[in-house]
Amino acid sequence: MSAVPPAESGTAEPGTATRSRRTPVTILLGLAAFAVVVDVLTKHLALVELTDREPVRLLGGAVYLSLTRNSGAAWSLGKDYTWIFPLIAIGVLAWIAWMGRTLRSVPWAISLGLVVGGVTGNLIDRIFRAPGWFVGHVVDMISVFDPYGRVFPIFNIADSALVCGVILAIGLEFTGRQRDGTRLVGDDRKGTKPAAESADDERRERA
Repeated sequence: MSAVPPAESGTAEPGTATRSRRTPVTILLGLAAFAVVVDVLTKHLALVELTDREPVRLLGGAVYLSLTRNSGAAWSLGKDYTWIFPLIAIGVLAWIAWMGRTLRSVPWAISLGLVVGGVTGNLIDRIFRAPGWFVGHVVDMISVFDPYGRVFPIFNIADSALVCGVILAIGLEFTGRQRDGTRLVGDDRKGTKPAAESADDERRERA
C-alpha cells in the first residue's frame, strides 16, 4: 500500500509552470497588439481629417485635436537626434522580451503590454514615416487645455499606453509585486524573501 503524498507536498503537475506563463504572455502580446492597432488607426484618421485644418475643440476646451509631427521627445526635446529614439525603443523591446522568460504575473503582463504597444507604435513612425528611415517624425494629435501644446505636450495613443504602463509598473514595484507572480511584504521589499517563502518560514517556526 503506497503512502498518499501530503496535500502541500510542493509537487507541481506537469505543464503547470507552462500554463502559468502562457496566460501572462498572451495578455502582454494581445494588449500590445491592440495598442498598436488603435495607435496606427488614430494616426491615419488624424492625417486624413486634420491636415491643413485648425485644431478641433472638444469637451469645452479640455481637449483639442491638433495635428503635429514630432521629430523629438516631449516638447520636441532631442529633435536634432531623432535617430537615437529608434535605438532606445529597440533596446526597451529587447529588454522586455528578455524579462518575459520569467513572466508569471498578470498585472505585470498588462504593464509591459502597454509599454510594448506604446514603444512599438512610435517606433513604426520613426522607421517608416518621412523624412526617412529611422528619422521619421511621430504623428501626434491630442492636446489638453490648449490647442498648441503650451500646457502639456501634444501626444498620441502610443504615448498614452506607454505612460500608463510605466505608472502601473511603478505601482507594482512599490507594492512588492514581482514579475514571477510572487509578492514581497514588509522588510522583504528590500530584497530578502517573497511572501510565499515568509509564510512557509512562519509555519515552520510554529511547528
